[in-house]
This record gives sequence, C-alpha cells and structure tokens, in this order.
Amino acid sequence: MFNVLTLNNISEKGLVRFDKEAFNVSDALQQPDAILLRSFKLTPDHATEGLLAVGRAGAGVNNIPVDAYTDRGIVVFNTPGANANAVKELVVAGMLLSRRGIVQGIDYVSGLSEVTDKAALNTQVEASKKAFKGSELKGRTLGVLGLGAIGSMVADIALQLDMKVLGFDPALSVESAWRLSSRVQKMDSIDALFARSDLVTLHVPALPETEKMVNATLLAAMKPGSVLLNFARGEIVDTAAIKAALTAGQLGQYISDFPVPELVNMPGVLSTPHLGASTDEAEDNCAIMAADQLMDFLTNGNIKNSVNFPNLHLERSQLGCRIALSNRNVPRILGRVLSVLADRNINVIDMINKSRNEIAYNLIDIESGPSEELTKALSAIDDVINVRLLT
Repeated sequence: MFNVLTLNNISEKGLVRFDKEAFNVSDALQQPDAILLRSFKLTPDHATEGLLAVGRAGAGVNNIPVDAYTDRGIVVFNTPGANANAVKELVVAGMLLSRRGIVQGIDYVSGLSEVTDKAALNTQVEASKKAFKGSELKGRTLGVLGLGAIGSMVADIALQLDMKVLGFDPALSVESAWRLSSRVQKMDSIDALFARSDLVTLHVPALPETEKMVNATLLAAMKPGSVLLNFARGEIVDTAAIKAALTAGQLGQYISDFPVPELVNMPGVLSTPHLGASTDEAEDNCAIMAADQLMDFLTNGNIKNSVNFPNLHLERSQLGCRIALSNRNVPRILGRVLSVLADRNINVIDMINKSRNEIAYNLIDIESGPSEELTKALSAIDDVINVRLLT
C-alpha cells in the first residue's frame, strides 16, 4: 500500500480517485511515499526517507524546493491547464475593468445610500455617469507574454472580442503552437510586444530567469497610458518600476492578482486577492489531475506533467515486473544497468529511457519477478539515484 500525505485541503473529487485498497491518504503520515498539496510551502526537510513524488494541485511550484528534490530523485508534478479557464475568465474581467469605470461607478453608487428618493437618485446618477465613461476593448491591441495553456486561451477570447492580438513566447512548445490561433501575430522580442500593445497580459512562470522580467526598461517601451495585467506571478514584475511608471503616467493601469504593500490604494492599481484559480471547478480539476498523475507514477512508474523529470509512458506488460530507475544523466549508465540484468540471465521485455537536463529516467519491463538482491545491485551502480521494482 502507498501512503499519500495531504498538506492542504484537497478537493474531495481528487481524493476519491485513490483506490482505498492500494492507497492510504491522510494528513497525518510520517513517512509518505508521496505528498499532495496546493500552496503549502515545502522545505528540503519535508523530503523524508522513502518520499518518491510530490503532486502540486496547481501550475506554479515556487512553494517546492524543486532542485533539492531533484537531487534526491523525487519527481515533482504540477497540473498545467487544469485551472486555465478560471484564470482566463479573471484576466478578461481585468481587461474589462481597465477600460470601463466599473469599480469606480460601483463605489460611487455605494456612497449614495442616503438618497432615498428614486427620482432624485436617478437624476444624480445620470448627471454623474460621464465621470465613469470608458472605452471598448474592440479594436485594441493585446500583447500576450507567454502562450501556454492560459496565454493561448486569453489570446483566443481576445480575438473573439475583436481585439488585435500579439504574442511572444521564446519557449513555445509544439503542443502550444498547434493550440494557438493563426490570427495571433508572433513578435520577435518582448520589447516589440510591449511597444506595440495597448494592453499587455503576463503568463510566464516564476523562475530565476523571469524574476523582475518586467522592469523599467520594458515599461518605458510601452505606449503612454497602457495597461499591464499580471495574473501569473508577482515575482515577475519589478514593483518599484511599476510604481515609478504609474507615477510618471507612462503606465496607465496595473491590474494584478498579487497585492503588494507599495501599491495598495495607489491610483491606477486594481488588485485582487490571488483569485486566479479560486473557483470550485479549478480546485476540482487540479486535484483530479494531480491524483491521477501520482497514482500512475506510484503504481506504473509513468511520468506526466513533471517539472523536473522527463515525461515518459510505457504500457505495462502482463509478465514479470517493472524496474523504475532514475540516475544522473552521465554516459554508460544504461549499459551498466543492462549488464546487471544480463549477468543474472534476466530477459528485458520492453524499455524506455529519457533524460531532462541532469536527470535521466528509465522504465524496464523484465520477465523475472521482484528481487531484493536485484534492487541492491542496481542501486550500487555509480550515479543511480533510486530504484523501484513494481510488480
């Protein structure tokens, strides 16, 4: 039986996916095989002996020490796209709020509670509404930085709103490229994207290379009065640069899902309390995807949507057992592994090997049954990180 530790309130629709005969799922386990969480901040110390995987019910993994876990051979999963629709809808709301005086109009009407006469209220509202006049999104140019699951959905709905859409993503995957409308004009650089857009929406992950990516130089390239929307991560913008650009009038508005003290109540800033994935549907979808990925990895060794290991899938053979082996990506490891099997007259039925950066991962189906001696022999090979025999 596999032990799965939950460190947040996980949607019941995800938890019921685990077969109770094969998985013990609890928030009070000391030596888990896997951890399932949302925003709980893990440390290297949470990686107890025997931990094999972490499933993040969400896209971002900045609450997980991925590098430290990779060194231990711990696979870290996320759930890209599971909350994409929820974030997309909030981005659209942000775009609308940036063009129309909706929030300001609501605040104004809320302050008229002492006007009790309907006719007088109507007269006052009609006389004041010109102060909240806005403009339409139709015909405006939206720049989308990052064209993954969320960015491509935002681009698509912007096209449906009759906007012009520009896109830039230096790491655009083949899958994302197929998903993207041909009507999205690809930019050659992030500078060009910012310079040509009326609104720019950010959809890149929080990584060392994206920290403070949106800086004073990029903001200076924008059209005066442009709008910046950040429903990705707070770390990717330079808050001081945002504040300076707003003060100077270079940036018209900053709509963000990540409030920071420096910008609270600042004119031109609208902040929501990290609502991007906060819908019942998104929480259900993320929990279901994370649970399914953990189950498939623990029982079959397959990896899908890992942020630190290669994606890899091998159908199970009806005979023998499966070796799931991770190693450092150095030459001749696979040859040594196969030599260990050959020395024991163990026949290989099927196998697959893939690498990602400094890590390689192997699934090898063999005719023989599981053996503690075989596990020890494979684990003794230099640069092998961990070995599992799956019946």
